[in-house]
Amino acid sequence: MKLKFNNIRKSFVHVFGGNVLTENFFAKNLMFIVILVVIMILFISHRYTVIQRIAEMERLKVELKDAKYESLDISSDLTEASRQSQIEKRVEQSDLGLKVTTEPVYRIQKGKK
Repeated sequence: MKLKFNNIRKSFVHVFGGNVLTENFFAKNLMFIVILVVIMILFISHRYTVIQRIAEMERLKVELKDAKYESLDISSDLTEASRQSQIEKRVEQSDLGLKVTTEPVYRIQKGKK
């Protein structure tokens, strides 16, 4: 048991002491390892950015749906308010003294010379 613990301790000191980085394998492949770490960091950051954009798109979809419903509600209110019967009712309520004409409308056109 003492021998295994001693081996583990030596391996631990070897790795975390920095001796493993000076070995031939790591010295030859240092550039590859650095590039691999940079690529991993880029992948992770890209994934995080994509997740943020998807969340923003979902939020904007909900906001767009709410805006569509609000627009539809305003449009229906405007359609109701612009009906002739509603306009006549409002004119009567405000006592403007206006009446609906019973005579047809005349068009005045400029004659040709």
